[in-house]
Parts: sequence; structure tokens; C-alpha cells
Amino acid sequence: MSDPIRFYYQGQIQQVSNAAPTRTLLQHLREDMHCTGTKEGCAEGDCGACTVVIGEMKHGQLELQSVNSCIQFLPTLDGKAVFTVEDLQQKNGELHPVQQALVECHGSQCGFCTPGFAMSLWSLYLKKEGSTVPPCRKEIDETLSGNLCRCTGYRPIIDAAKRMGELPAAEFDRAAVISGLQGLQRGEMFSYTADGQTFFAPRTLQQLAEVREANPNATILAGSTDVGLWVTKQMRDLGNIIYVREVDALKHIKTVDGMLEIGAAVSLNDAYGAVCQHYPDELTEMWQRFASQPIRNTGTLGGSVANGSPIGDSAPWMIALGAEIVLHSVRGQRVLLLESFYLDYMKKDMQPGEFVAAVRIPLPKAGQQFRTYKLAKRYDQDISAVCAAFAISLDGDNGDIVRDAHIAFGGMAATSRRAPLAEAALNGQPWNEATLKNAMALLAQDYTPLTDMRASNTYRMQTAQNLLRRFWLETRTDAPLKLQAINVFATVTAE
Repeated sequence: MSDPIRFYYQGQIQQVSNAAPTRTLLQHLREDMHCTGTKEGCAEGDCGACTVVIGEMKHGQLELQSVNSCIQFLPTLDGKAVFTVEDLQQKNGELHPVQQALVECHGSQCGFCTPGFAMSLWSLYLKKEGSTVPPCRKEIDETLSGNLCRCTGYRPIIDAAKRMGELPAAEFDRAAVISGLQGLQRGEMFSYTADGQTFFAPRTLQQLAEVREANPNATILAGSTDVGLWVTKQMRDLGNIIYVREVDALKHIKTVDGMLEIGAAVSLNDAYGAVCQHYPDELTEMWQRFASQPIRNTGTLGGSVANGSPIGDSAPWMIALGAEIVLHSVRGQRVLLLESFYLDYMKKDMQPGEFVAAVRIPLPKAGQQFRTYKLAKRYDQDISAVCAAFAISLDGDNGDIVRDAHIAFGGMAATSRRAPLAEAALNGQPWNEATLKNAMALLAQDYTPLTDMRASNTYRMQTAQNLLRRFWLETRTDAPLKLQAINVFATVTAE
């Protein structure tokens, strides 16, 4: 007999037993519970009109994060708390400071997107709870990176983000939520069946391996930031679903043999946070520009590389660094170079019953120069036209001879992959403009990019070559360019 889905909402435990495993939280809120404050927009996690806040217990503490309800399948909410714009009204009937600030600062015009903005701002409000330091502009921008406004413009909304902390504080009863969630935590694997589909949420690595072996054609689900679109946009039948985010053994971040190992259930935000401790100058901007805050809260780095999109932003820099992927099954563990994992468009070197257990990222090496760049039409939350990553080591008497060159691009081929001819032209050569020009020319033989809605093949090739030149300008031994010369945001101070 199937277990019901149980989650905490509006002070009560909600139980769902008859919804399809791929029914989204947004659909359930609007159509089943008639809580229509949460709006439906793009249905793909881009516009932010459907933003809600999810709470879950982690290490005995309540963690609250904004997510896109339009691509979150209902069974993934089991054991969690859901907060929507209906929860913001105070007990005395007054508006929450977030809502009041939006009113006072004229942060709403047509109003359709406003509930999503309010929920993103509420997540920031709670994050700053108890702090005397107001949110800076950078925090506000990152919080709102997943919300699009087409009529009011962002200035009044940013003003509201600053204003909300100046209004009389509103209390949030964390203790009541924690008490409600404590009775929902499961010790065993959660299994939910409806409409001929079964949703498995194993708790241990062994359970996951056994369920995967018994269901080799099941869809593996992590953050649903991509798989969710298979349902909402492509109307695909996913069959049985195996959810990996409840497996504690996949939530680790640790150092293994000089590499940073990140479990497949670690969120993108936590994964990038850990990697950026080692590569702060090289990867912080990529972290900020990777999708949006709600997507990074739910998506995983393991899921991103497992999906293998040719325009994914993580694979190029991981390949350039020589990252490895850890595959697991009932037969044991297998480790591959990430670049060897991708065989062709959406084809990976995975054996029946295998799943991605972790990725391993090499730590910085002495003398290594590493950069990654993203070209897209928007700064925040946009898919790359070209994503580039370069890593070289410099040695020799003058410290200017290139060794171990790694060049990787996304958006230039059917998979994220290296540039062998350009790399060969760099290795063993002085890091000068003549060497650079030779490697730039050979990129045209390494790749044959396509023309699509994001960019033409000519644009892709020219910008790929120019990004290699930018890398040289930043890392050349003679007068490398400083940050202020290459980054327009470097001279902007936080407000």
C-alpha cells in the first residue's frame, strides 16, 4: 500500500494520496487547495511568479529556501514545510513588512509577479532576522535573480528590499514549524504510487543501488530543475521515479586524494560554495550567474553533470580542471574522467543500474592559471551561448612555458569537450601572442558550432577565440590585465 505524501502547510499537516507523482506543487496549490496567490507563469522555473519557500530539517535546524513551485513534484515535498504568499499576512490582519514595503515603494504595477517577489524577499527577510546589518545590493540582486518583472522595473522593488527591514519587525514562529516537521521525518524509504507510477525516495546508498537495479528504466530525480521541464514542457511520461535527495551518503563534501568530492545530492549553492573556497576569484562569478537562486537551491551539481547538456555551465570548467565522476551500482563503484563520461549528444558512459554518486574536483596546483567565462544575453539566469574554461601551468626559466593545457567549451559541440589541436599548439610553447594566435586559429578545427536561437556559428567561433585571447591577457607574464580592466562590475561598490 502506498504511503501518502505529507507536508506542513498553514499550520497543519497536509496529506495527499491520489495525485500523480509528477503533479507539481504549483498545480496542487492552485487547483486542489485553491490557494491562488501563487501565480503560474512560464512553468519552467524562469519567471519566478510561482516562487514559494520550502522549509526542511537539516542537522536539527530549520532551513528555509526559495524554490520554483512550478517544477517541484509533490512527492519531493514529503517531510517538508511549504510557505506561500498566503502565509505572510500577520495574525492581526496587517501586511507583512515585505508586503508593506512593496506597497510603500510602489513595487507593483500589474501585480502578477508580485507574490513571487514577495516570497523571494521574505526568504531574505528571514535570513537577515536578528541582524542589525541591512541587506546589501549584492544580496538583494542575488535574492531576486530568479524573479522577472516586466512592468514596474526593478528600482522600486530594490527600494522595497531595503525598506522592509526598517518597518516594525514581524515574528516567524520557527518552533511551531520545527514541531510540525518532527513528526513527519521518515526513517525508512518513502514509496508513493499513483496513476500507475511509483516514486521511490531511498534513504541509504544500498537502497538506492537496489532500487536502481530493479528499475533500470526509472527516471532519476534530484532537483527537478531539468526533469521538471520534461513534464511541464515536453509532456513526457517519466515512468517510475527514483529521488536521490534523501540519501545522506550523497550529501557529503569532503577531500579525497587531493580532490574535493561532492555528493550527487548536494545542492548547487552548497557545491559552488565549497568549490569557491578553493577557487574564489575564478568561479564566484560563475556561481552567481548559474541559473538563479531558487534553481541553485534545488538543483544539484551531480544532476547537472549527469544530465550532460552541451550548454551546461558546470561541465566546461570541471573538464578543464580534470574533474572525475563517481558512478555507483550494486556491483560497486566506477570512476571516470568527466570528459570521458560524455560520448555524444545526451549519451553517457553509464552501465545498466549505474547512477552518479559524486564528482571529484582537483584542488588548485602551484603555478596553475585557471579561468572560466560565460557569454549569454542576460547577466542573471540565462543559458549560455558559449561557456569557456581554460587551465594551464606555466614553468620554465622565465615561468612562461605552457604545460598541461586544458581547453573546454560548452555550446560549441554536441557535448562539452576539449580542444585537442589548440591544446597541442600551446603545450611546450612560450605563453606569448604568437602562440596564442596559433591556438586561436586551431579552435576552428577543433569545433564546428551550430547556429540556433542563442547565437550563430560565426558568433560562437569568434567569441570562443576571443575568450582564449582574454585568458591570455589576464594570465600573460608581461603586464597581465587587472580585474578593473576586464570586469565592468569590479569598480562598482555594494550599496
